[in-house]
Amino acid sequence: MNKIETDSALSNLLSTNQPNIDKIFVIIADYIFNYQVKSDLAIKTAGYVLLDSFACAFEALEHKKCTKLLGPYFSGITVNQGARVIGTNFILDPFKATFDTGVLIRWLDYNDTWLAKEWGHPSDNLAGILVIADYINRNNLTNQLITIKDILNLLVKAYEIQGIIALENSFNSVGIDHVILVKLATSAIVTKMLGGNFEQVVNVISQVWADGNSLRLYRHAPNTGSRKSWAAGDAAKRAIELSWLTLKGEQGYLSSFSAPKWGFSDVIFKSQELILNKKFSSYVMENILFKISYPAEFHAQTAAEAAITLYHKMENLNNNINDISKIEIYTQKPAIDIISKTGPLYNFADRDHCLQYIVAIGLIYGKLTASHYEDSIANNKKIDDLRSLMEVSEDKNYTKDYYDLNKRAISNAIKIYFKDGSFIEKEEVKYPLGHRNRREEGVKKLIDKLNNSLGLVFDDNNITKIKELDLQNNFDNVYNMPVNHFIDYFVKTE
Repeated sequence: MNKIETDSALSNLLSTNQPNIDKIFVIIADYIFNYQVKSDLAIKTAGYVLLDSFACAFEALEHKKCTKLLGPYFSGITVNQGARVIGTNFILDPFKATFDTGVLIRWLDYNDTWLAKEWGHPSDNLAGILVIADYINRNNLTNQLITIKDILNLLVKAYEIQGIIALENSFNSVGIDHVILVKLATSAIVTKMLGGNFEQVVNVISQVWADGNSLRLYRHAPNTGSRKSWAAGDAAKRAIELSWLTLKGEQGYLSSFSAPKWGFSDVIFKSQELILNKKFSSYVMENILFKISYPAEFHAQTAAEAAITLYHKMENLNNNINDISKIEIYTQKPAIDIISKTGPLYNFADRDHCLQYIVAIGLIYGKLTASHYEDSIANNKKIDDLRSLMEVSEDKNYTKDYYDLNKRAISNAIKIYFKDGSFIEKEEVKYPLGHRNRREEGVKKLIDKLNNSLGLVFDDNNITKIKELDLQNNFDNVYNMPVNHFIDYFVKTE
């Protein structure tokens, strides 16, 4: 592992009787206990994360395949002193409340994204952090109530742990799903929240590497399925379980990553070390990518925007979609690896992870919503007709800019040719609306996303109370509000 200096916490633990401890465990714990978030941009962005995640959850409640997974594990079980699940009237034990909240945030593939050697969605960590904070407050488990500002600080750290490790370490290359990093970040943060000491945080981190981890198969044909929408909630729930076990006194396995023959590296990671080339700070939160415009896999966000722009250009030029002879799509290599698909698409989960399907929807309908992945729309023959005309190729500059830490572009471009020999010039979009380079423009749309989602769940009285918080203009209003009081604005009481 590339060496990064930390303060005395590392040397203190390494000087004990643990000669084989994996240093990354201590570096993470040291960051959690000793780093002070000083970035106003990171805290402000974390506030947007909270609002965006709530919007995603409320929209997910419109989908029965999602809501059937919510509620107690078995009917008739009630919990009097549990945690709330946003957008619902459920009061559940913290394990199931974490699962449900994670499922809601993630279901529509509409929450924020981090793109690097490993991809992922750091807001998946909000489920465990929010639920445990709510549970702690409602049951007076600490001397001081956890506030929204506390949550935002914890989110910055969870994002940083997941995102910095993702920069140089590809778990997908060995077939492991990115939710392993949700389990890692959530377990470490929650253990500290519940009163765990430095050593216990190190121990729970070690448990994550010793644990079973999800395969990526449910994100790829021919096995693409809805598990990709509940995998993060499952990982967050497991993180809470590992935290509970650790706080009950379960030991750590302090070389669980690097132990010869039996450790994670040799068994799963092809004997690779973990590369950590950037110190933990607040970089990830400051540069997070919001999915504001389209519920689609993030590598296709700019492609969807380009396709919708071309839809309007064709309208203005009186071009007929039936006269298209060829569609060229230029993209980054990760998009080719993850979402470029030919042949049949079998379900909702398959379609929202297909670059060609997303482009076809944009060209046909001039918009893209979650409903466009349903069978009723997918039966439109014109979608597959257009997909058959598409040629997808890598633009090496797009790939280069994708990995550039100062750019983090997710570029796509589309060029359309017609049967009469005419064409429309290439439509290029380098940065999606949710990118830091478009933050001011994006935040306005993000607030619209939240406001539109409220009407799907709450009545006018509830919406009025929520809007009185004036979150879109002055998030400072709620910084010092206890988490449980804030959540009470966003749950159902009947």
